[in-house]
Amino acid sequence: MNQINMIPGILSVFIITLAFPPAPGNKTLPGGAESREFTIMFYNVENLFDPANDSLTGDDDFTPSGDLHWTYKRYYSKINKLYKVITALGGWQPPDIIGLCEVENKKVLLDMIHNTPLSKFPYDIIHYNSPDKRGIDVALLYNRKTIRLLSSKKISLRKNGLFTRDILHVKAILHKDTCHFLVNHWPSRSAGQIETEGDRNKAALLLKSFTDSLFAKNMNASIIIMGDFNDEPVDESLSGKLMARTNMHDPKPGFLYNVSVAPSAGNYRGTLKYRGQWNLFDQIIVSGSLLYTSNGLRVQANGYKIFGESFLLIGDEQYTGFKPFRTYNGFRYQGGFSDHLPVYVVVTSNE
Repeated sequence: MNQINMIPGILSVFIITLAFPPAPGNKTLPGGAESREFTIMFYNVENLFDPANDSLTGDDDFTPSGDLHWTYKRYYSKINKLYKVITALGGWQPPDIIGLCEVENKKVLLDMIHNTPLSKFPYDIIHYNSPDKRGIDVALLYNRKTIRLLSSKKISLRKNGLFTRDILHVKAILHKDTCHFLVNHWPSRSAGQIETEGDRNKAALLLKSFTDSLFAKNMNASIIIMGDFNDEPVDESLSGKLMARTNMHDPKPGFLYNVSVAPSAGNYRGTLKYRGQWNLFDQIIVSGSLLYTSNGLRVQANGYKIFGESFLLIGDEQYTGFKPFRTYNGFRYQGGFSDHLPVYVVVTSNE
């Protein structure tokens, strides 16, 4: 696990990289070429349940009569806080694509884009119900003015014996180029890291099989993988099974590269904190063609950012420093945002 040393008096400097992407739009490059930028965000929103009881899932705690006393007031407070995070990260304009995990259903997504100020922006939803016992899914929001959807589907892990969140595959056009997005939320470590390692390895192998099929059709396929992997970039699931490389030197087509380990992140190595230790579970992985191409879509090797504005953090009274300002601390309502920090990259189209 990676530790972050923080100094309370200079929070904005020493917590995490605070890099707002520039205002989206067109830029003129040398030679008259046009550049367009697309912000791609991923966020584990920590148990975004609606307060209604679903008899088919284990959501009883997140109801008004449940142990967490999850009321509509608290629910609407949370989705408005998530709106604040999304717009703050986007700077001038919210991200073009937002991958999400820990959402209960399509209703909570509809409330996010219609019952908050996000309604000012033309977001559409891609969501499929998964077999997760708690009833939480992955999803993707996209700006239909800047992104043209081609197709979407879910990739089920049931055939591998895992009744967990599906992997979401979305194929879309960014400017003039096709890009594949894969949103993940791999099995957790709640029963122990070693005890659950095999489940994450199964998820990694399924994802690897799918990306291999994309490379078989086009070695230069543009692929962006995002998610909460519940493992570090160097763990077996990501480095061994998925074979996501952590060395960005001389990237090649047909391989995956984990830009979450980019040197630009410096010592800011965590998106969640557990017992005083920061973990980098929320990652973005890209295909090699996105790192070396001079035309078409491109992601900078050092372009991965953890968004850690001060309003997303709270003092860590037990272990010192700071930690994400989450909605609940155990059964105690805090009224925060999430136990994870969001991450993002900027994709540039130079055609």
